[in-house]
Amino acid sequence: MKKIDKKKEKGFALVMSLLMIVVMSIMAVTLMTVSGNEHKKNETKDNKQQAFYAAETGINIAKNWMVTETSTLESSSPAARDGSLNFCKTTLFPSLEDNANSLHKGSNTLSNIITGSSQKEKDRLKKYSFEYFIAYSPNASGVPTIKTKTVASTEGSSIAEGTAYKSAATSSATYYTIYSCGCNNSVSDCNAQNNIIIPLEAVVTLAKK
Repeated sequence: MKKIDKKKEKGFALVMSLLMIVVMSIMAVTLMTVSGNEHKKNETKDNKQQAFYAAETGINIAKNWMVTETSTLESSSPAARDGSLNFCKTTLFPSLEDNANSLHKGSNTLSNIITGSSQKEKDRLKKYSFEYFIAYSPNASGVPTIKTKTVASTEGSSIAEGTAYKSAATSSATYYTIYSCGCNNSVSDCNAQNNIIIPLEAVVTLAKK
């Protein structure tokens, strides 16, 4: 009967144990790396989405301002440039010339706009901000230019087929464009590198009363 060399057996077991430790260590490092990359991707995706919502909020705030401050807008002189804004620059909008004049501008953070949230949610929304400026819609060269159109007013009389529902009265409307930018940081800190800035724009026609 052949004798088993216990020394060789112990040596083989030691080698196998070391090999298993190395393999498991590599697997653990790989898993941590993959998990970290996925977490980073999800965080970046969430930041982009929130920055987009912030930019949309800026457009809605600007529209509300235009409705309530129509007379102020119509009497504004297009001399205030967006240079005083921290991160929403004209260079972010290809259809607009650099340093184009604007009529009105504003900024805020989502935590100040979204009410009724928990303190934890407010703390999270503090880092998402927006800036916007309003200008006359640009011409083909990117220069904000006063453009108007004639719009028909409506007056209910009859909705029967074949009858005229719109009256002949008309008024003049002016084209404006709202340029809004959302950022995944506070307004004052959005000039730093690695910030996510989402630019949006919306054309609005404002009829004179």
